[in-house]
Amino acid sequence: MKLIRFLIYSLLLCFCTVSAQKIDHSKWTEILQLYVAQNGDVNYKKMQKNRDTFKVYLNVLASNPPKDSWNNAEIKAYWINAYNALTVQLVLKNYPLESIKDIKDPWEIKCFNTQEKSYTLGEIEHEILRKMEEPRIHFAINCASQSCPNLWNKAFQEKQLEAQLVCVTESFLKDKSKNEIYPTRLKLSRIFLWFGKDFGSKEERLEFIQRYSGVRLSNPKIDYLPYDWSLNK
Repeated sequence: MKLIRFLIYSLLLCFCTVSAQKIDHSKWTEILQLYVAQNGDVNYKKMQKNRDTFKVYLNVLASNPPKDSWNNAEIKAYWINAYNALTVQLVLKNYPLESIKDIKDPWEIKCFNTQEKSYTLGEIEHEILRKMEEPRIHFAINCASQSCPNLWNKAFQEKQLEAQLVCVTESFLKDKSKNEIYPTRLKLSRIFLWFGKDFGSKEERLEFIQRYSGVRLSNPKIDYLPYDWSLNK
C-alpha cells in the first residue's frame, strides 16, 4: 500500500513539475541568429535546409499552449513568437516567392494546431494579440514584408518582454525606411492607419510616437507611406 501511495505521489509530482515548466524559446533564438540579419533580412533559402530544427520548436509550441497559470508577459511572448515562426513557416512552404501576398489568403490558412484549437495567422493577430491591448505588439510581429517591422533575430522572452517591446518600437519608429518623423510633419507606416484605434485617440497616438521616436512633435501634418509587400529577404 505504501508503495502504491509513493508511486501515485511521484506521478503527481512529475505531472505538476511538467505543467509548471516554462516554454523554452531558445531554439527559436538559435534559428533566428543563424538566418536573420540585424537589418531584418531573412535567408529563407538557407533556412529551408534546417527545417527539422524549425519543426522541433513549432512542436514544442503546439504541445504547450498557454495555461491559466501563465502570467500576461508569458502569454504575450508565446503568441508573438508563434506568430513570427508560423509566418516564416508559411513562406518556407511556398518558397520561392516574391511576396507573402503571392500566397492565396495567407492570413486565413489554418496553420497551427494546439491540443485545443486550430488557428490562422489572422486569428492569432486579431483575436489574441490585439485583444491584449498592447499596441507595441504591432512592432514585434512580422508579416514577412519589407515595410513590416523587422523580424527581430531573438525570441521574445517573458522576463525581458517589456525591454524588448520598447526596443522594437523605438527601432521601428527611428527607421527612416519605415517612418519619417519631424516635429511638424509625419510620414508614418500604414500600420498606424490600419490599426489606429489600437493606439487610442489622435492625441494618444501622437504622444506614443513622440515617446518612442524621441522627436518632440508640434501639431504635425500626417501622411502615410506606401506599403512595400515584397519579401523581407
